[in-house]
Parts: sequence; C-alpha cells; structure tokens
Amino acid sequence: MENYIVSARKYRPATFDEVVGQQALTTTLKNAIATGKLAHAYLFCGPRGVGKTTCARIFAKTINCLHPKPGGEACGACESCRSFDEQRSYNIHELDAASNNSVEDIRQLIEQVRIPPQVGKYKVFIIDEVHMLSSAAFNAFLKTLEEPPAHAIFILATTEKHKILPTILSRCQIYDFSRMEVGDIVAHLERVAAAEGIAFEPEALNVIARKADGGMRDALSIFDQVASFTNGNITYKKVIEDLNVLDYDYYFAVTDALLKPDIPQAMLTLNEILAKGFEGNYFIGGLASHFRDLLVARDAATLPLLDVAESVRERYREQAARCQPRFLYKALRLCNSCDVNYRASYNKRLLVELTLIEVAQLSDDESPGSGPGPTKKLKPLFTATAPAPQPAVPAAPQPAPAQPAARPAVAAAPQPLPAPRPAAAPAAPATQPAAAAAPATPRRTPGVPHTVSIRATLEALETERTQPAEVAQLAEPTVDYGNSSFQESDVNYQWMRYANQLPREKTAMASRMKNIYVKLLDGGVVDVPVENQQVLAYMEEMHADLEKFMRSNLKNGNVRLRFRLLEAKEQHRAYTRKEQMEAMLKKSSALVQLREALHLELA
Repeated sequence: MENYIVSARKYRPATFDEVVGQQALTTTLKNAIATGKLAHAYLFCGPRGVGKTTCARIFAKTINCLHPKPGGEACGACESCRSFDEQRSYNIHELDAASNNSVEDIRQLIEQVRIPPQVGKYKVFIIDEVHMLSSAAFNAFLKTLEEPPAHAIFILATTEKHKILPTILSRCQIYDFSRMEVGDIVAHLERVAAAEGIAFEPEALNVIARKADGGMRDALSIFDQVASFTNGNITYKKVIEDLNVLDYDYYFAVTDALLKPDIPQAMLTLNEILAKGFEGNYFIGGLASHFRDLLVARDAATLPLLDVAESVRERYREQAARCQPRFLYKALRLCNSCDVNYRASYNKRLLVELTLIEVAQLSDDESPGSGPGPTKKLKPLFTATAPAPQPAVPAAPQPAPAQPAARPAVAAAPQPLPAPRPAAAPAAPATQPAAAAAPATPRRTPGVPHTVSIRATLEALETERTQPAEVAQLAEPTVDYGNSSFQESDVNYQWMRYANQLPREKTAMASRMKNIYVKLLDGGVVDVPVENQQVLAYMEEMHADLEKFMRSNLKNGNVRLRFRLLEAKEQHRAYTRKEQMEAMLKKSSALVQLREALHLELA
C-alpha cells in the first residue's frame, strides 16, 4: 500500500510563485535575491499556517542555487537544489526552539555557524518558534546574531513577536505575514481538489476556508478530513454535518421570522439549534455576523467584503433589500450586548430569547435622530397573525335623535358620571366644534353586547381620561386606621422598620433615615429633622408612602409627618482627637494626674 501524504505536505509550495496570499513579501524576497542585497538575519512573524517556514525554506534553497533564474527563483536542477529537494543538504539547518531553548543548544548552534558551506554560498539557520528561547539563550545568541560570518544567514520564525527581546528585533529584518483571504484559500483548495480528482461544491469549499480562519495548513487539514468523510464528493450539507458548523439557512430563517415579526417561529428555530448541541453564544455571535453581512450587502460598493459563494451572495442581497439600516444597526447592538452579558447570565437561554424578542420589536418607521423617539408600542408576540374579529356593528351609524337632551351614551356608561347640562348643549354656538364633540364615549348599539368591542372600551377609557377633573375623578375610599395611643419610642421603631425594608437601590437613603431620631409632638405630629436640602427633597418624595406606613402600623389616622431642616444650634460637628482629649481632661482630674505622672502626649 502506498504511503499516504497529507495535502498540507504534498502540496507545499516549492517556489515563491506558488506561495498563496503573501505576494508582497515574496516579491520583496525575490528582488533582494536578484539584486544580491541579502541581510544576515530575518524575522518571519505571523499566525499559524500562513507560510513562514515554507518561505524560509524556499529562501534558503534559492540563495544557494547555482543557476538561479532571472526572476529570483531557484532552477531546481542544480546539485544544491536537488540536495535540498531530497532533504540531504548540509547548508540548511533547522532548529525547533520549543524543545531546544537552553544556552547549551545555542552554543552548539554557534559552533556550527563557524563551519563554511561545502556546496553553495550560504549556510542558512532556520529557528522555528524562536520566542520559546529562554532569556539566557537569547543573550548568548546576541553577539553571533549581530556579527555572524559572511556565509551565515539566520531566519527566525515565530507566532508571538511580542515575546521576543527588543535587542533581537533590532538586529533583524522583520516580515509580517498576514492571514489569508477566503477567496485565496478557496482558489487553492479548488486546485488541490482538481489534482486529486475530488468533486466539490463551491459553497462547501467556502465553509472550509472560513473555518480555517486564514490559515492554509488548517484549510488543507480540514479538506482532507471532509474528503474522507464524503468519500471524494464534498457537498455543502456533508461539510456542515462533519464540521458541526451552524448552517446559514438557520440565520436566514431567523431573520425572516424577526422581520415579520413571527416570534413563535424564531423561538422554534432557536430550540432546534440548541437541540443540535450549539451553545447560545455561538448562535448569537453568528446572528450578529449575519446582520453585519446583510448591512454589507445593502451597498454595491461594500459587496466585495462579503466572503461567500455567488449563490449565497444573491440570498444576502435579496434579504438585505427588505432590511432597513436602522433595524440592522439596532439588531447588531442588541446581539453584541447579549454576547457580552452571556457569560455572566444565570439563565442563558432566556437571555438569548429576550434578545430575539427585542430585535423583533424593532420598528422601521421610527423617526431618525439620536434623541428619544416617540412612545414605543409593543407588537403582539404569541398571537395569531390574522386580525381579531370585529363586532357586528352596522355599516352606517344611526342618525342621532332630534332632542338634544337625550344622551344615551352618557346614560349607558358603566361609571357613575354627573348628568349632562341640557340647556348648554343646544345653545352652544356653531363656532365651537370641540364642545359638540365632547361626548366621545362609544354608543351602545341595540342587540350587541356592551363588552364585545375592545375598541369601544378603549375609546371609553380615553374619553374618561380626557373629562374634567371634577367629572372623571372618583372619590378615594377612606381608610379607618383607628385611634390607638402610641409613644415616641413606637414612632422611632416604625421609622427604623420602614428604613430596613427599602430596596437595595435606596441603600444610601436607608442609612440616612437610620441616623435620624424623630420626635413626637402634640396632636400626632411627628417632627423629622433632616441635615440638608437634598435629603429633604427625597423625604418629600416618600412623604405619602411613609405617612401611610406610619398610620397603618401605629393604628392611628391622626399621624402626620413634618419634615424640616436642622437649625444651626441643633447641628453637632465632629470633634478632632485633640478636641476630644481636651474635653475629657476637663471632666476628669484623675486623667490629668495620670498624664502628668506618665508624661503622656497625644500622638
């Protein structure tokens, strides 16, 4: 059986032109080789799987080529190139700094640097994961790195440049490798699939590229895994199933439900996603990315930022046309807030469901601007989309009776209202339409139950709210608290009880109340002295509730609270330690004798 080689090794670039996604860096290296302007130390840094070690090996092979091409590439046919391809070259030394990070390892490397090459011009030392070297090893390497022999070139590779000493960085030419674009990865995967004879769907390769997060090695590893799972026929559905990736169809479905709004359908879709084992924060993060893609798809100028297949791009463009920018902005903010609070939330599923409900409640017809908008009205959540049946009322209202004194609507109102003024209504002038339209209470149609129409009830309540105060206001029922006797200590006890039951957000106010000692005056008047105007204002806000509490617990309806500011003579300032000592000495002659006998002084 032939030995299997993974795609990441089998299709590893052998020339600079085959390197994917790093054209600027490879062009710089080729020009340096073509002009002979080579530095003695290079630092290749960047994420994993973006070509750092590959470019270092190609660079080492090219500078030792005996017959280089004019473009700066190796010929691949000379003795030096063949020895490199067959992995028997003595001019290239690779050191893994993760496992060889001591001072002794660096000393052995320095001994090898002194030996000149046998074939070619340079000896190249590639130190991978150089940030793993210890501080002592770095310091031992400094002198050699700064002034190496003419035949020695060092190439350091790392994924964490910030861990390298500044003295090392200053001695190297630094090349920053970037993450690869999704399009570049997809194009390379298509070439590999064609070479291996594997059928594929473009959407499937796009999912693999996005899953790789900008790393070609990760993309090729995932490609091999999916190819084995699908038996050489890579489809979108199989990739989603194998990689456990949330299908974008779910995000399209949830967004459609939120736009209607159809909260039950959005809840059912969320339940299906959670049943498949996906966490709520994974879903909400994907939904935020979906809203971002919809925002990008709204403008033709930003459409290239959408890294999806062409067929999926059309779906994004169609759904984005039905979304207003204001809706997408607010939905993104809500999803981001949910993602931030997810870890600290006790009921995580409820947090996600509440976010979906809030997104569904976003209204596209809100007035623009940064200030507070109009009063929001919640849309129905779990009700049927069909409109509620209207009561069977006649198409045209019956003509009003000719007698102005007959007011059936007012007489049929459930609340006891004062009788209308029969003389004023007919005598009203024609220039006052508001007076004629005042009785806006709904008329009861004969044969129709009075409680059948919700709209009629709401109109009746609105009419009652707009009536004058002497008509609409109902008399509050009087409460008989009793006439029990009580003392000043009872008043202070109930005062403390009220302070202790205040909610947590009023902790500061409760502390101030506990420092107040109230006094009982004649006639049930309770004197409450407060220290400043701000506390007095807070007390006035709680006046009604506090007075009701005191009357109820003291069982006396004559209790009345009177708040006032403390007078200057009532206020007691805080004494210093020295003033307290002087006061004690004036009261106790024995304490004076003790201080003089022991020669004590206040520290």
